[in-house]
Amino acid sequence: MLLYCTILERRAKLRRTALTSTVILSLSLTMIGVDAHLHLACADLPSTLPEALPQIVAFGDSLTAGLGVSANDAYPAQLQRRLDGLGFRYRVINAGVSGETTAGGLRRVPWVLKNKPEIVILELGANDGLRGLRLEETRANLEAIIQQVQRSGARIILAGMKLPPNYGKDYIAGFERMFPELAERHHLLLIPFFLEGVAASGALNQADGIHPTAEGYERVVEGVFQKLRPLLKKDSHTPQDNKPGLLPR
Repeated sequence: MLLYCTILERRAKLRRTALTSTVILSLSLTMIGVDAHLHLACADLPSTLPEALPQIVAFGDSLTAGLGVSANDAYPAQLQRRLDGLGFRYRVINAGVSGETTAGGLRRVPWVLKNKPEIVILELGANDGLRGLRLEETRANLEAIIQQVQRSGARIILAGMKLPPNYGKDYIAGFERMFPELAERHHLLLIPFFLEGVAASGALNQADGIHPTAEGYERVVEGVFQKLRPLLKKDSHTPQDNKPGLLPR
């Protein structure tokens, strides 16, 4: 009987030893795995984070979106290349939506400001005019957009627009007067006519006679850059692989 109990005790001791060894081995392997995982994760991190560039948001309708041309030929992308070539460290965001009115633009302001832009190029109102919407509504929407953007701390360049002659003298005069009046009231830089030198040129417009070609957008960028230049800060770094951005539609 004594011999039987002794044998049982030895077997139990061996089982406890084996169990303890298994637990220790499992914990050791787990810790090794965790340590290896952390080591690999840290190894994947770049030694320096990419520089966060100040943003310029091109906020507008199809004239900003680049309807009918490639994204690379739209004016925001061409402006990006112009800035890169001159050594200005900015990222240009294309926030253009085809068919956008000032009412639609007003609804998009919080979304646009999530990018925390330093400068906003505001090009809206043409679709309001082409649809013959009440000028009081267009002015009120633009003013609300301007106020919200200014409260965010961003600077605004306002793009003026013109209408074809078949909309009546009074309506056209009120529409075109609206942009310089808003610019003066809110202390904005003004592009008197966004399509200056382009609107009357068949060679610089697409078949619809409204939207610029790639060459037409080159002329647009000239006018935009003239107003943008005083707001830009230039540092000693040469831009590398700075690509224009697109906001999600």
